[in-house]
Amino acid sequence: MTDHFPAEAVLFDSDGVLVDSKEAGERAWVTWSRRYGVDPDVVLTGLHGRRSRETVALYVAPELAEAATAVIDGLELDSADETRGLPGAAALVASIPDARRAVVTSAPRALGVARLGAAGVPVPGVLVTSEAVERGKPAPDPYLAAAVALGLPIERCLVFEDSEHGIGAARAAGAGVVIGVGASALGLGCDAVVPDLAAARWVGDGIEISRRLSG
Repeated sequence: MTDHFPAEAVLFDSDGVLVDSKEAGERAWVTWSRRYGVDPDVVLTGLHGRRSRETVALYVAPELAEAATAVIDGLELDSADETRGLPGAAALVASIPDARRAVVTSAPRALGVARLGAAGVPVPGVLVTSEAVERGKPAPDPYLAAAVALGLPIERCLVFEDSEHGIGAARAAGAGVVIGVGASALGLGCDAVVPDLAAARWVGDGIEISRRLSG
C-alpha cells in the first residue's frame, strides 16, 4: 500500500536525510571541543540540525566565536570526503526537475556542496546554506528562503527532515507536508516517517511513499 502527498516542490535537509556525515562530523566536533576545553559529550548533545556558529556560541566567549566557528567549519570540510549517500537519496533527488527541488542545510556552502558531491547526490540549483539566512533552524528562515528561490508558496512544498531542529523549522515555515526520515523523526509531529528515501518517489505532482516507520 502506498500513500500520496501532493506537492509542487520538494525541499530536502542534507545531513541525515541525503547524506551520512555523522561519524566524521562528530569526530570533528570532538576535536574542536578538546581544543576549546569543552566536554565533547555535552557539545554533541543537540548538535544535529543546527548551524555551527550557533553551537559554537553556546561554549565560547563572544569575542572568540568567529575564529572558533572557522575552526570547526575547517575541521568538518577536511573530512567531507568521508560522506556517504543514504539509501535512495541520489535517485530521488535526480528524479525531480531542478525547478522543483532544493536542499536546505545548516552547513556552510562549501561543506554542503562537498558532502553532496562525495555522496553522489546532485547539487540542485537552489541550495540554501548557513550563510544565506539571518537565522538558522529551528527558525523558519531557511525553508522560507528555499520556497522564495523556487518561486512557490511554502504551503505547496514538501519537506524531508530528520532532526527536531529541522522539523521545527519546516513546521514554523508552514510547509504543506513534512515527512520525517529515520527513527530520529518519530514522535516529532511529521505527517509520515520513512526509514529512508528508498521508500519515496517523485510522481510529478508530489511524493509517493511505500513504507512507513511507526512508534
